[in-house]
Amino acid sequence: MVQVEAIAASQKQLLQKPSCAWIRWVQNHLLLQLLLAQPVLGGQIVKYLPGFDGELPFKLETGQLKSDDGFVVDFDRYISVDDSELFYYFIESEGNPQEDPLFLWLTGGPGCTSFSGLLYEVGPMEYDIDNYTGGLPKLKYYPYARTKTASMIFLDAPVGTGFSYARTPGGWPTSDTKSAEQSYQFLRKWLVEHPQFLSVQLFVGGDSYAGLAVPLITKKIIDGNKEKAEPYMNIKGYLVGCPGTDSVIDGNSRVDFAHRMALISDEIYENAKRSCNENYINVDPANTACITAMGAVQKCLEDLSDKDILKPKCDLSSQDHPEGPDRRFLKEGSSEFLLSPSTFPKSWCTTLKLTHNSIWANDDGVQEALHVRKGTVPRWERCNNSLSYTKDVSSVIAVHKELSRSSLEVLVESGDHDISVPYMGTLKWIKSLNLTLVDDWRPWFVDNQVAGYTMKYSEEHGYHLTFATIKGAGHPAPEYYRRECYCLFDRWINYNPV
Repeated sequence: MVQVEAIAASQKQLLQKPSCAWIRWVQNHLLLQLLLAQPVLGGQIVKYLPGFDGELPFKLETGQLKSDDGFVVDFDRYISVDDSELFYYFIESEGNPQEDPLFLWLTGGPGCTSFSGLLYEVGPMEYDIDNYTGGLPKLKYYPYARTKTASMIFLDAPVGTGFSYARTPGGWPTSDTKSAEQSYQFLRKWLVEHPQFLSVQLFVGGDSYAGLAVPLITKKIIDGNKEKAEPYMNIKGYLVGCPGTDSVIDGNSRVDFAHRMALISDEIYENAKRSCNENYINVDPANTACITAMGAVQKCLEDLSDKDILKPKCDLSSQDHPEGPDRRFLKEGSSEFLLSPSTFPKSWCTTLKLTHNSIWANDDGVQEALHVRKGTVPRWERCNNSLSYTKDVSSVIAVHKELSRSSLEVLVESGDHDISVPYMGTLKWIKSLNLTLVDDWRPWFVDNQVAGYTMKYSEEHGYHLTFATIKGAGHPAPEYYRRECYCLFDRWINYNPV
Protein backbone atom coordinates (compact mmCIF):
# COMPACT_ATOMS: atom_id res chain seq x y z
CA MET A 1 0.00 0.00 0.00
CA VAL A 2 2.87 2.35 0.80
CA GLN A 3 4.37 1.61 -2.61
CA VAL A 4 1.09 2.40 -4.39
CA GLU A 5 0.72 5.69 -2.43
CA ALA A 6 4.29 6.66 -3.32
CA ILE A 7 3.59 6.00 -7.00
CA ALA A 8 0.42 8.10 -6.81
CA ALA A 9 2.28 10.98 -5.16
CA SER A 10 5.01 10.80 -7.77
CA GLN A 11 2.40 10.82 -10.52
CA LYS A 12 0.71 13.94 -9.08
CA GLN A 13 4.01 15.81 -8.98
CA LEU A 14 5.05 14.82 -12.49
CA LEU A 15 1.67 15.64 -14.01
CA GLN A 16 2.32 19.31 -13.23
CA LYS A 17 4.79 19.36 -16.13
CA PRO A 18 3.37 21.15 -19.20
CA SER A 19 4.26 18.62 -21.95
CA CYS A 20 1.32 16.39 -23.00
CA ALA A 21 3.72 13.84 -24.47
CA TRP A 22 5.63 13.80 -21.21
CA ILE A 23 2.40 13.32 -19.25
CA ARG A 24 1.39 10.35 -21.43
CA TRP A 25 4.81 8.79 -20.98
CA VAL A 26 4.67 9.22 -17.22
CA GLN A 27 1.17 7.77 -17.03
CA ASN A 28 2.17 4.70 -19.04
CA HIS A 29 5.35 4.27 -17.03
CA LEU A 30 3.51 4.54 -13.72
CA LEU A 31 0.84 2.16 -14.96
CA LEU A 32 3.50 -0.45 -15.61
CA GLN A 33 5.00 0.19 -12.16
CA LEU A 34 1.60 -0.19 -10.55
CA LEU A 35 0.96 -3.46 -12.39
CA LEU A 36 4.37 -4.75 -11.37
CA ALA A 37 3.53 -3.94 -7.76
CA GLN A 38 0.52 -6.29 -7.82
CA PRO A 39 0.77 -9.93 -6.73
CA VAL A 40 0.59 -12.70 -9.34
CA LEU A 41 -3.10 -12.82 -10.25
CA GLY A 42 -3.36 -16.08 -12.15
CA GLY A 43 -0.53 -18.47 -11.36
CA GLN A 44 -0.21 -20.57 -8.22
CA ILE A 45 2.71 -22.69 -7.06
CA VAL A 46 2.21 -26.46 -7.16
CA LYS A 47 4.44 -28.41 -4.78
CA TYR A 48 2.72 -31.78 -4.94
CA LEU A 49 0.95 -33.67 -7.72
CA PRO A 50 -1.18 -36.81 -7.40
CA GLY A 51 0.81 -39.74 -8.71
CA PHE A 52 4.21 -38.16 -7.96
CA ASP A 53 6.00 -39.42 -4.84
CA GLY A 54 7.02 -36.56 -2.57
CA GLU A 55 7.53 -32.89 -3.31
CA LEU A 56 8.22 -31.89 -6.90
CA PRO A 57 11.99 -31.38 -7.39
CA PHE A 58 11.36 -28.27 -9.51
CA LYS A 59 9.24 -25.13 -9.27
CA LEU A 60 5.88 -25.55 -11.02
CA GLU A 61 3.32 -22.79 -11.40
CA THR A 62 -0.06 -23.24 -13.06
CA GLY A 63 -3.10 -21.11 -13.70
CA GLN A 64 -5.03 -18.84 -16.01
CA LEU A 65 -4.18 -15.26 -16.83
CA LYS A 66 -7.31 -13.29 -17.46
CA SER A 67 -9.05 -9.96 -17.58
CA ASP A 68 -11.90 -10.12 -15.09
CA ASP A 69 -13.97 -7.82 -12.88
CA GLY A 70 -11.04 -7.01 -10.64
CA PHE A 71 -8.30 -4.40 -10.75
CA VAL A 72 -6.85 -5.50 -14.09
CA VAL A 73 -9.98 -4.92 -16.15
CA ASP A 74 -9.39 -1.16 -16.13
CA PHE A 75 -6.26 -1.75 -18.17
CA ASP A 76 -7.67 -4.46 -20.45
CA ARG A 77 -6.47 -2.55 -23.50
CA TYR A 78 -2.91 -3.10 -22.29
CA ILE A 79 -2.93 -6.77 -21.27
CA SER A 80 -6.02 -8.17 -22.98
CA VAL A 81 -6.39 -11.80 -24.00
CA ASP A 82 -9.89 -11.01 -25.27
CA ASP A 83 -12.47 -13.05 -23.35
CA SER A 84 -10.36 -16.20 -23.28
CA GLU A 85 -8.82 -17.89 -20.26
CA LEU A 86 -5.51 -19.44 -21.30
CA PHE A 87 -4.20 -22.11 -18.96
CA TYR A 88 -0.47 -22.64 -18.58
CA TYR A 89 2.15 -24.71 -16.79
CA PHE A 90 5.30 -22.79 -15.91
CA ILE A 91 8.44 -24.62 -14.81
CA GLU A 92 11.30 -22.47 -13.62
CA SER A 93 14.78 -23.36 -14.79
CA GLU A 94 16.48 -25.95 -12.62
CA GLY A 95 19.77 -24.22 -13.37
CA ASN A 96 20.03 -20.47 -12.88
CA PRO A 97 16.56 -18.93 -13.44
CA GLN A 98 17.93 -15.41 -13.00
CA GLU A 99 20.10 -15.87 -16.09
CA ASP A 100 18.80 -18.87 -18.04
CA PRO A 101 16.52 -18.12 -21.02
CA LEU A 102 12.72 -18.15 -20.92
CA PHE A 103 10.69 -20.18 -23.42
CA LEU A 104 7.07 -19.86 -24.44
CA TRP A 105 6.19 -23.38 -25.66
CA LEU A 106 3.20 -24.40 -27.78
CA THR A 107 2.04 -27.81 -28.98
CA GLY A 108 0.47 -28.47 -32.37
CA GLY A 109 -2.86 -29.87 -33.43
CA PRO A 110 -4.31 -27.30 -33.48
CA GLY A 111 -5.94 -28.11 -30.17
CA CYS A 112 -3.36 -30.40 -28.55
CA THR A 113 -2.47 -29.45 -24.99
CA SER A 114 0.97 -28.24 -24.06
CA PHE A 115 0.82 -30.90 -21.34
CA SER A 116 1.94 -33.29 -24.09
CA GLY A 117 5.08 -31.23 -24.57
CA LEU A 118 5.69 -31.24 -20.83
CA LEU A 119 5.15 -34.97 -20.24
CA TYR A 120 6.34 -36.57 -23.48
CA GLU A 121 8.81 -34.21 -25.09
CA VAL A 122 10.74 -31.50 -23.26
CA GLY A 123 9.60 -31.30 -19.61
CA PRO A 124 11.00 -32.85 -16.39
CA MET A 125 8.21 -35.40 -15.82
CA GLU A 126 6.99 -38.59 -17.46
CA TYR A 127 4.55 -41.39 -16.69
CA ASP A 128 5.88 -44.53 -15.05
CA ILE A 129 4.42 -46.71 -17.78
CA ASP A 130 6.46 -49.88 -17.16
CA ASN A 131 5.24 -50.26 -13.57
CA TYR A 132 1.60 -49.34 -14.12
CA THR A 133 -0.80 -51.62 -12.22
CA GLY A 134 -4.05 -49.70 -12.60
CA GLY A 135 -5.73 -46.72 -11.04
CA LEU A 136 -4.22 -43.25 -11.19
CA PRO A 137 -1.04 -43.33 -13.32
CA LYS A 138 2.23 -42.61 -11.54
CA LEU A 139 4.57 -39.80 -12.49
CA LYS A 140 8.32 -39.75 -12.17
CA TYR A 141 11.11 -37.26 -12.66
CA TYR A 142 12.76 -37.13 -16.08
CA PRO A 143 16.33 -35.80 -15.94
CA TYR A 144 16.99 -34.86 -19.58
CA ALA A 145 14.56 -31.96 -19.69
CA ARG A 146 14.99 -28.59 -21.31
CA THR A 147 14.11 -27.06 -17.96
CA LYS A 148 17.64 -27.98 -16.90
CA THR A 149 18.85 -24.88 -18.72
CA ALA A 150 15.69 -22.85 -19.46
CA SER A 151 12.50 -21.69 -17.79
CA MET A 152 9.47 -22.82 -19.80
CA ILE A 153 5.87 -21.67 -20.10
CA PHE A 154 3.75 -24.49 -21.55
CA LEU A 155 0.70 -22.69 -22.92
CA ASP A 156 -2.65 -24.32 -23.73
CA ALA A 157 -3.48 -22.44 -26.92
CA PRO A 158 -5.69 -21.87 -28.86
CA VAL A 159 -8.72 -21.44 -26.61
CA GLY A 160 -10.44 -24.80 -26.17
CA THR A 161 -7.11 -26.58 -25.79
CA GLY A 162 -6.42 -28.46 -22.57
CA PHE A 163 -7.82 -26.44 -19.66
CA SER A 164 -8.16 -23.18 -21.63
CA TYR A 165 -11.69 -21.92 -22.20
CA ALA A 166 -13.75 -18.88 -23.24
CA ARG A 167 -15.98 -16.85 -20.92
CA THR A 168 -18.51 -16.04 -23.62
CA PRO A 169 -19.90 -17.93 -26.64
CA GLY A 170 -18.20 -15.43 -28.92
CA GLY A 171 -14.83 -16.27 -27.42
CA TRP A 172 -14.68 -19.85 -28.66
CA PRO A 173 -14.22 -19.33 -32.43
CA THR A 174 -10.57 -18.77 -33.21
CA SER A 175 -8.01 -19.06 -36.01
CA ASP A 176 -4.30 -19.15 -36.75
CA THR A 177 -4.01 -15.37 -36.64
CA LYS A 178 -6.29 -14.86 -33.64
CA SER A 179 -4.55 -17.55 -31.61
CA ALA A 180 -1.11 -16.09 -32.39
CA GLU A 181 -2.32 -12.67 -31.26
CA GLN A 182 -3.80 -14.08 -28.05
CA SER A 183 -0.59 -15.99 -27.30
CA TYR A 184 1.39 -12.79 -27.80
CA GLN A 185 -0.92 -10.83 -25.51
CA PHE A 186 -0.74 -13.64 -22.96
CA LEU A 187 3.06 -13.43 -22.96
CA ARG A 188 2.96 -9.66 -22.47
CA LYS A 189 0.69 -10.00 -19.46
CA TRP A 190 2.63 -12.93 -18.03
CA LEU A 191 5.87 -10.94 -18.16
CA VAL A 192 4.22 -7.96 -16.48
CA GLU A 193 3.17 -10.25 -13.65
CA HIS A 194 6.61 -11.93 -13.56
CA PRO A 195 8.96 -8.93 -14.01
CA GLN A 196 11.98 -10.93 -12.79
CA PHE A 197 12.05 -12.60 -16.23
CA LEU A 198 11.98 -9.41 -18.30
CA SER A 199 15.77 -9.23 -18.52
CA VAL A 200 16.53 -12.83 -19.48
CA GLN A 201 16.72 -13.99 -23.07
CA LEU A 202 13.31 -14.85 -24.51
CA PHE A 203 12.58 -17.61 -27.03
CA VAL A 204 9.38 -18.93 -28.62
CA GLY A 205 9.11 -22.63 -29.43
CA GLY A 206 6.70 -25.27 -30.62
CA ASP A 207 6.26 -28.30 -32.81
CA SER A 208 4.03 -29.72 -35.54
CA TYR A 209 1.13 -27.34 -36.34
CA ALA A 210 2.62 -24.82 -33.90
CA GLY A 211 5.27 -24.32 -36.59
CA LEU A 212 2.84 -21.74 -37.99
CA ALA A 213 2.26 -19.95 -34.68
CA VAL A 214 5.88 -19.69 -33.52
CA PRO A 215 7.18 -17.36 -36.28
CA LEU A 216 3.93 -15.35 -36.16
CA ILE A 217 4.33 -14.74 -32.41
CA THR A 218 8.03 -13.99 -32.79
CA LYS A 219 7.25 -11.37 -35.42
CA LYS A 220 4.62 -9.80 -33.17
CA ILE A 221 7.20 -9.51 -30.40
CA ILE A 222 9.74 -7.85 -32.68
CA ASP A 223 7.13 -5.49 -34.13
CA GLY A 224 5.90 -4.67 -30.62
CA ASN A 225 9.40 -3.79 -29.51
CA LYS A 226 9.82 -1.49 -32.51
CA GLU A 227 6.53 0.21 -31.64
CA LYS A 228 7.68 0.73 -28.01
CA ALA A 229 5.04 -1.63 -26.63
CA GLU A 230 5.34 -2.39 -22.94
CA PRO A 231 6.87 -4.41 -21.61
CA TYR A 232 9.92 -4.59 -23.84
CA MET A 233 10.64 -8.26 -24.59
CA ASN A 234 14.22 -9.48 -24.79
CA ILE A 235 13.56 -11.77 -27.78
CA LYS A 236 16.60 -13.76 -28.91
CA GLY A 237 15.27 -16.53 -31.10
CA TYR A 238 12.83 -19.33 -31.78
CA LEU A 239 12.65 -23.11 -32.18
CA VAL A 240 10.38 -25.18 -34.40
CA GLY A 241 10.22 -28.97 -34.41
CA CYS A 242 8.80 -31.02 -37.30
CA PRO A 243 7.12 -27.74 -38.19
CA GLY A 244 4.09 -27.25 -40.36
CA THR A 245 5.24 -24.30 -42.48
CA ASP A 246 3.74 -24.30 -45.96
CA SER A 247 0.78 -26.54 -46.81
CA VAL A 248 1.87 -27.06 -50.41
CA ILE A 249 5.53 -27.80 -49.72
CA ASP A 250 4.76 -29.97 -46.69
CA GLY A 251 2.09 -31.92 -48.60
CA ASN A 252 4.10 -32.45 -51.76
CA SER A 253 7.18 -33.57 -49.85
CA ARG A 254 5.32 -36.62 -48.52
CA VAL A 255 5.49 -38.25 -51.96
CA ASP A 256 9.16 -37.37 -52.42
CA PHE A 257 9.90 -38.72 -48.95
CA ALA A 258 8.00 -41.93 -49.62
CA HIS A 259 10.12 -42.56 -52.71
CA ARG A 260 13.39 -41.76 -50.96
CA MET A 261 12.49 -44.16 -48.13
CA ALA A 262 11.58 -46.98 -50.57
CA LEU A 263 7.90 -46.89 -49.63
CA ILE A 264 6.86 -46.46 -53.26
CA SER A 265 8.63 -47.84 -56.33
CA ASP A 266 10.48 -45.82 -58.96
CA GLU A 267 7.67 -46.55 -61.42
CA ILE A 268 4.91 -45.35 -59.07
CA TYR A 269 6.89 -42.24 -58.22
CA GLU A 270 7.72 -41.32 -61.82
CA ASN A 271 4.13 -41.89 -62.88
CA ALA A 272 2.87 -39.60 -60.10
CA LYS A 273 5.41 -36.90 -60.97
CA ARG A 274 4.48 -37.00 -64.62
CA SER A 275 0.72 -37.23 -64.15
CA CYS A 276 0.46 -34.63 -61.37
CA ASN A 277 3.22 -32.31 -62.58
CA GLU A 278 4.82 -32.69 -59.11
CA ASN A 279 1.76 -31.19 -57.43
CA TYR A 280 0.13 -33.89 -55.30
CA ILE A 281 -2.34 -31.87 -53.24
CA ASN A 282 -5.54 -30.15 -54.32
CA VAL A 283 -5.57 -32.30 -57.44
CA ASP A 284 -7.90 -31.23 -60.25
CA PRO A 285 -10.79 -33.75 -60.30
CA ALA A 286 -10.59 -33.70 -64.10
CA ASN A 287 -7.01 -34.97 -63.99
CA THR A 288 -7.90 -38.66 -63.87
CA ALA A 289 -4.32 -39.76 -64.59
CA CYS A 290 -3.09 -37.93 -61.46
CA ILE A 291 -5.94 -39.27 -59.32
CA THR A 292 -5.12 -42.81 -60.45
CA ALA A 293 -1.40 -42.31 -59.78
CA MET A 294 -2.08 -40.90 -56.30
CA GLY A 295 -4.32 -43.90 -55.61
CA ALA A 296 -1.31 -46.14 -56.15
CA VAL A 297 0.77 -43.96 -53.81
CA GLN A 298 -1.92 -44.01 -51.13
CA LYS A 299 -2.26 -47.77 -51.33
CA CYS A 300 1.41 -48.12 -50.41
CA LEU A 301 1.19 -45.69 -47.50
CA GLU A 302 -2.23 -46.27 -45.95
CA ASP A 303 -1.14 -48.98 -43.54
CA LEU A 304 1.83 -47.01 -42.20
CA SER A 305 1.84 -44.73 -39.18
CA ASP A 306 1.88 -41.13 -40.38
CA LYS A 307 3.99 -40.21 -37.35
CA ASP A 308 6.88 -42.62 -37.82
CA ILE A 309 7.16 -45.03 -40.74
CA LEU A 310 9.06 -47.54 -38.58
CA LYS A 311 6.46 -47.74 -35.80
CA PRO A 312 3.22 -49.77 -35.75
CA LYS A 313 0.10 -47.97 -36.84
CA CYS A 314 -2.02 -47.66 -33.73
CA ASP A 315 -5.40 -48.66 -35.09
CA LEU A 316 -5.56 -51.53 -32.67
CA SER A 317 -9.03 -52.78 -33.35
CA SER A 318 -7.91 -55.39 -35.87
CA GLN A 319 -8.19 -59.09 -35.14
CA ASP A 320 -4.50 -59.70 -35.78
CA HIS A 321 -3.35 -57.38 -33.01
CA PRO A 322 -0.40 -58.94 -31.12
CA GLU A 323 -2.21 -58.56 -27.80
CA GLY A 324 -5.28 -60.42 -29.02
CA PRO A 325 -8.71 -59.40 -30.38
CA ASP A 326 -10.52 -59.11 -27.04
CA ARG A 327 -8.57 -56.17 -25.65
CA ARG A 328 -9.61 -52.51 -25.94
CA PHE A 329 -6.89 -50.15 -27.06
CA LEU A 330 -6.55 -46.50 -27.91
CA LYS A 331 -7.09 -45.79 -31.57
CA GLU A 332 -4.99 -43.12 -33.21
CA GLY A 333 -6.88 -39.85 -32.93
CA SER A 334 -9.36 -41.30 -30.44
CA SER A 335 -10.20 -40.20 -26.92
CA GLU A 336 -10.80 -43.75 -25.64
CA PHE A 337 -8.85 -44.66 -22.56
CA LEU A 338 -8.20 -47.67 -20.38
CA LEU A 339 -9.17 -48.14 -16.76
CA SER A 340 -8.27 -51.74 -16.04
CA PRO A 341 -4.67 -52.93 -15.71
CA SER A 342 -5.72 -56.22 -17.29
CA THR A 343 -6.54 -54.37 -20.47
CA PHE A 344 -3.68 -51.87 -20.37
CA PRO A 345 -1.55 -52.33 -23.50
CA LYS A 346 2.07 -53.23 -23.67
CA SER A 347 4.66 -50.74 -24.86
CA TRP A 348 4.99 -52.18 -28.37
CA CYS A 349 3.32 -49.07 -29.78
CA THR A 350 4.71 -45.64 -28.97
CA THR A 351 1.30 -43.98 -29.02
CA LEU A 352 -0.07 -46.24 -26.30
CA LYS A 353 1.54 -44.18 -23.56
CA LEU A 354 -1.05 -41.52 -24.41
CA THR A 355 -3.68 -43.70 -22.73
CA HIS A 356 -2.54 -42.41 -19.32
CA ASN A 357 -3.56 -38.84 -20.10
CA SER A 358 -7.32 -39.03 -19.81
CA ILE A 359 -7.14 -41.01 -16.57
CA TRP A 360 -4.69 -38.64 -14.89
CA ALA A 361 -5.83 -35.23 -16.15
CA ASN A 362 -9.55 -35.90 -15.57
CA ASP A 363 -9.00 -36.93 -11.95
CA ASP A 364 -10.63 -34.46 -9.53
CA GLY A 365 -7.62 -34.49 -7.23
CA VAL A 366 -5.27 -33.73 -10.12
CA GLN A 367 -7.36 -30.80 -11.30
CA GLU A 368 -7.57 -29.44 -7.77
CA ALA A 369 -3.78 -29.67 -7.43
CA LEU A 370 -3.34 -27.89 -10.77
CA HIS A 371 -5.76 -25.12 -9.65
CA VAL A 372 -8.16 -25.77 -12.52
CA ARG A 373 -11.41 -23.83 -12.22
CA LYS A 374 -14.22 -26.30 -11.65
CA GLY A 375 -16.84 -26.61 -14.35
CA THR A 376 -14.92 -24.72 -17.02
CA VAL A 377 -13.80 -27.81 -18.98
CA PRO A 378 -16.39 -30.65 -18.90
CA ARG A 379 -13.84 -33.21 -19.98
CA TRP A 380 -10.12 -32.77 -20.58
CA GLU A 381 -8.77 -34.13 -23.85
CA ARG A 382 -5.18 -34.33 -25.01
CA CYS A 383 -6.25 -33.11 -28.42
CA ASN A 384 -9.55 -31.31 -28.89
CA ASN A 385 -10.75 -32.21 -32.37
CA SER A 386 -13.94 -30.16 -32.04
CA LEU A 387 -12.41 -26.69 -31.92
CA SER A 388 -14.21 -23.87 -33.66
CA TYR A 389 -11.06 -23.13 -35.61
CA THR A 390 -10.30 -21.49 -38.95
CA LYS A 391 -7.00 -22.28 -40.64
CA ASP A 392 -6.38 -18.88 -42.19
CA VAL A 393 -2.60 -19.15 -42.61
CA SER A 394 -1.35 -21.61 -45.22
CA SER A 395 2.30 -20.54 -45.25
CA VAL A 396 4.72 -18.67 -42.98
CA ILE A 397 7.73 -18.78 -45.30
CA ALA A 398 7.42 -15.03 -45.87
CA VAL A 399 7.38 -14.54 -42.08
CA HIS A 400 10.58 -16.58 -41.72
CA LYS A 401 12.09 -14.49 -44.51
CA GLU A 402 11.22 -11.27 -42.72
CA LEU A 403 12.57 -12.61 -39.42
CA SER A 404 15.87 -13.45 -41.15
CA ARG A 405 16.52 -9.70 -41.24
CA SER A 406 16.68 -9.64 -37.43
CA SER A 407 19.37 -10.83 -35.06
CA LEU A 408 17.92 -14.17 -33.98
CA GLU A 409 19.07 -17.68 -33.12
CA VAL A 410 16.85 -20.31 -34.76
CA LEU A 411 16.75 -24.08 -34.38
CA VAL A 412 14.73 -26.25 -36.78
CA GLU A 413 14.64 -29.94 -35.83
CA SER A 414 13.11 -32.82 -37.77
CA GLY A 415 12.69 -36.52 -37.18
CA ASP A 416 14.10 -38.19 -40.28
CA HIS A 417 11.34 -40.89 -40.23
CA ASP A 418 8.49 -38.40 -39.90
CA ILE A 419 6.20 -38.66 -42.93
CA SER A 420 3.68 -36.19 -41.48
CA VAL A 421 6.03 -33.21 -42.01
CA PRO A 422 8.98 -34.72 -43.90
CA TYR A 423 12.41 -33.19 -43.38
CA MET A 424 12.75 -32.84 -47.17
CA GLY A 425 9.97 -30.26 -47.26
CA THR A 426 11.46 -28.45 -44.29
CA LEU A 427 14.81 -28.24 -46.05
CA LYS A 428 13.09 -26.95 -49.17
CA TRP A 429 11.54 -23.92 -47.47
CA ILE A 430 14.73 -23.24 -45.54
CA LYS A 431 16.67 -23.13 -48.81
CA SER A 432 14.05 -20.76 -50.26
CA LEU A 433 15.10 -18.15 -47.66
CA ASN A 434 18.39 -17.76 -49.62
CA LEU A 435 20.53 -17.75 -46.49
CA THR A 436 24.28 -18.17 -46.53
CA LEU A 437 25.43 -21.72 -45.78
CA VAL A 438 28.22 -21.60 -43.18
CA ASP A 439 28.33 -25.24 -42.01
CA ASP A 440 27.50 -27.91 -44.59
CA TRP A 441 25.71 -31.22 -43.99
CA ARG A 442 27.50 -33.29 -41.37
CA PRO A 443 26.67 -35.76 -38.58
CA TRP A 444 26.21 -34.71 -34.97
CA PHE A 445 26.84 -37.07 -32.07
CA VAL A 446 25.58 -38.20 -28.68
CA ASP A 447 27.73 -40.68 -26.74
CA ASN A 448 30.05 -40.96 -29.76
CA GLN A 449 27.18 -42.23 -31.90
CA VAL A 450 25.55 -40.44 -34.84
CA ALA A 451 22.36 -38.83 -33.51
CA GLY A 452 21.43 -37.09 -36.74
CA TYR A 453 22.70 -34.63 -39.32
CA THR A 454 22.94 -30.88 -39.27
CA MET A 455 23.76 -27.78 -41.27
CA LYS A 456 23.88 -24.10 -40.37
CA TYR A 457 22.98 -20.88 -42.17
CA SER A 458 23.72 -17.29 -41.35
CA GLU A 459 22.89 -13.73 -42.40
CA GLU A 460 24.84 -10.51 -41.96
CA HIS A 461 22.17 -9.13 -39.59
CA GLY A 462 23.13 -11.69 -36.94
CA TYR A 463 20.48 -14.23 -37.94
CA HIS A 464 21.65 -17.82 -37.44
CA LEU A 465 19.57 -20.87 -38.40
CA THR A 466 20.58 -24.38 -37.40
CA PHE A 467 18.80 -27.30 -39.05
CA ALA A 468 19.17 -30.76 -37.52
CA THR A 469 17.64 -34.17 -38.12
CA ILE A 470 17.20 -36.69 -35.31
CA LYS A 471 18.12 -40.13 -36.63
CA GLY A 472 15.26 -42.62 -36.42
CA ALA A 473 12.79 -40.15 -34.88
CA GLY A 474 9.20 -39.58 -35.88
CA HIS A 475 6.71 -36.77 -35.29
CA PRO A 476 7.49 -34.89 -33.16
CA ALA A 477 11.08 -35.97 -32.64
CA PRO A 478 11.34 -35.62 -28.81
CA GLU A 479 8.54 -38.18 -28.34
CA TYR A 480 10.89 -40.77 -29.86
CA TYR A 481 14.41 -39.67 -28.93
CA ARG A 482 13.94 -37.39 -25.95
CA ARG A 483 17.49 -37.43 -24.63
CA GLU A 484 19.07 -36.84 -28.03
CA CYS A 485 16.76 -33.88 -28.59
CA TYR A 486 17.72 -32.52 -25.18
CA CYS A 487 21.43 -32.75 -26.08
CA LEU A 488 20.72 -30.90 -29.32
CA PHE A 489 18.78 -28.21 -27.47
CA ASP A 490 21.37 -27.85 -24.71
CA ARG A 491 24.18 -27.21 -27.19
CA TRP A 492 22.13 -24.77 -29.26
CA ILE A 493 20.70 -22.74 -26.37
CA ASN A 494 24.19 -22.35 -24.90
CA TYR A 495 25.59 -21.19 -28.27
CA ASN A 496 27.78 -24.28 -28.60
CA PRO A 497 28.33 -26.16 -31.89
CA VAL A 498 25.84 -28.94 -32.46
